[in-house]
Amino acid sequence: MTIASSSPPSRLPLGGAAGAGTEQRARRATARENQGDGRLAAVFVAPALLGFTVFLLWPTLRGVYLSFTRFNLLTPAEWVGLDNYVRMVNDPIFWDSLLVTVEYVVINIGVQTVSALAIAVLLQRLTQSAVLRGIVLTPYLMSNVVAGIVWLWILDTQLGIGNEIIAAAGVDRIPFLADETWAIPTIALINVWRHVGYTALLLFAGLQAIPNDMYEAAKVDGASEWRMFWRITMPLLRPVLAVVLIMTVIGSFQVFDTVAVTTAGGPANATNVLQYYIYGAAFGRFQFGYASAMSVALLVVLSAITVLQYRITRAGQSDLG
Repeated sequence: MTIASSSPPSRLPLGGAAGAGTEQRARRATARENQGDGRLAAVFVAPALLGFTVFLLWPTLRGVYLSFTRFNLLTPAEWVGLDNYVRMVNDPIFWDSLLVTVEYVVINIGVQTVSALAIAVLLQRLTQSAVLRGIVLTPYLMSNVVAGIVWLWILDTQLGIGNEIIAAAGVDRIPFLADETWAIPTIALINVWRHVGYTALLLFAGLQAIPNDMYEAAKVDGASEWRMFWRITMPLLRPVLAVVLIMTVIGSFQVFDTVAVTTAGGPANATNVLQYYIYGAAFGRFQFGYASAMSVALLVVLSAITVLQYRITRAGQSDLG
């Protein structure tokens, strides 16, 4: 006779189901937590997003639309297609303003970058005094308009203290802001004086990320400060320097206020930078359509320069392993 053996039912399926249920509850709890974090993040982001939409995105889209119209604020915008862009291409003053702007940018970026880098390295290698950093940053706390007015007084050909010192030294007075040759370099150096401290502190922050062990090892090997600068500082500072260059180039192309309060585009359009020419077309001659077309052209130029700079300098890559 065969006796059928029976085995107790396995509890593994029940245990597996319980584990799956616990895992599902944990997932739901995590999802609810993430959803709550997402809502909280949206609350904090909303003001910035609103400001971006109202003060940047919408004006940009509106400007692109107006660039295809004839608009003077007094009558409705009239669609003219590419007429404004054709006029811009054939406008010699536009091209002259662009060349003047490029001259300003080259002088400003060249002098400012070299000076800021030297100041940042000195702050990092010789002293890290918070007082010195505050002194370096002081000119940046002054607005461009105030800085322009102060330097206009200092460099005045007849009464400015700068020219008084030059005359006392037995040298002929220099019409810094009234001469076609001196005007743009002078404006560029005024803005270098104001912004170099801020740029230096940005580079100084990048230098702080470089490990001191590398400098100490290089000193043990007998490397000089000059060699350490080129072999350690510059390669490891490259990403920060690239971002700083992108920011300063974009800002330099948009120079306006210093020109407006010192030379008003003169003498003989020698300082008629592109932003000032756009301002004159819009608010001086009420040609908002044409001014918008030039603004769009400037936006395209800056976008192309930014992309080119980003790729050439490899701003998104770091040599720090």
